[in-house]
Amino acid sequence: MRKPPIRIAAVAGLLLLGLLIVAVGGWGVLAIMFSGPRDDTLRNGLAAAFGLASLAALIALCMPRWRWRAMGSYFVVLVVLGVWWHGIEPSNQRDWLTDVAELPHASIEGDLITMHNIRNFAYRSETDYTPAWYDKRFDLRKLQGVDLVAVYWMGPAIAHIFLSFDFGGGDHLAVSIETRKEKGEGYSTLKGFFRQYELYYVVADERDVIRLRTNYRRDPPEEVYVYRLQGDLDNARRLFLEYLQRINALHERAEFYNTLTTNCTTTIWMNTRVNPSHLPFDWRILASGYLPEFLYEQGRLDSHGLPFAELQQRTHVNARAQAADQAADFSRRIREATTPLPADVANDEIDTAQ
Repeated sequence: MRKPPIRIAAVAGLLLLGLLIVAVGGWGVLAIMFSGPRDDTLRNGLAAAFGLASLAALIALCMPRWRWRAMGSYFVVLVVLGVWWHGIEPSNQRDWLTDVAELPHASIEGDLITMHNIRNFAYRSETDYTPAWYDKRFDLRKLQGVDLVAVYWMGPAIAHIFLSFDFGGGDHLAVSIETRKEKGEGYSTLKGFFRQYELYYVVADERDVIRLRTNYRRDPPEEVYVYRLQGDLDNARRLFLEYLQRINALHERAEFYNTLTTNCTTTIWMNTRVNPSHLPFDWRILASGYLPEFLYEQGRLDSHGLPFAELQQRTHVNARAQAADQAADFSRRIREATTPLPADVANDEIDTAQ
């Protein structure tokens, strides 16, 4: 005999509630483990207590007599957890690693922009370098293009994506959205979900931020591709100004990085929403290794009419970057094509994609 619809709906509701408790319980345990008190004993005890409270709530779903009392008690525990979680504040005042020690910021006077704290380290290895920062003035009217840089180190699905703004004459300003780590702190994808890192815009000379990856990163090695974006230059200028506003906002007030929602690629996409022609959200914004191909399909890459596989091969810059090394015209050299371009080269006007 078929169960009445109300009974089926009640069972389905309890199953969904049970799945929610499992998800919230797992998240809460990890949140306490990563962001809880510094004392190991206290932190582990609180994580275990929350895990047990979640288990008790899950078991109580099977006990009609205790079900809703247990849910009420568990809700109180969740409120306490939520208040604690939202009380965790980001900060610009920590003992930072040297490569993220200085916060960039910009002074804007009409079309003239002075960028402060542009990074340009002299590397001897990935961890051995001479720190150097400088200020430089840029004329927004001279912005003539934007390049998308894709960096691979763990297969085709995941890449670190950043933009480089071309002001002509080999003058490029790269902006890479990353985590701001403290001394003694390494990166963990899992920790990135739990307010462990501040958000940081690396504003750098390409001889720093690209050459670091092509010439000095060895464990694992990184493969770097530089794609020219195409579109309306007004969009490029709007995007650059949006970047500056975000950089200045972070200089005034820190924000947290999040592995999923506030990472290198999703933050670029959020910034591009300043333009009316920005791209719709796509799963390849999360699976960032496929983002260049998505942009190619959307007509946002200056492809010279090449198939994507050939374009990708042409834009691979590791060998040229290693040959250029510390050359003053590093940016020009890494963009020199290894084979002649087709006669009908697309125009160099570019959009910031979106």
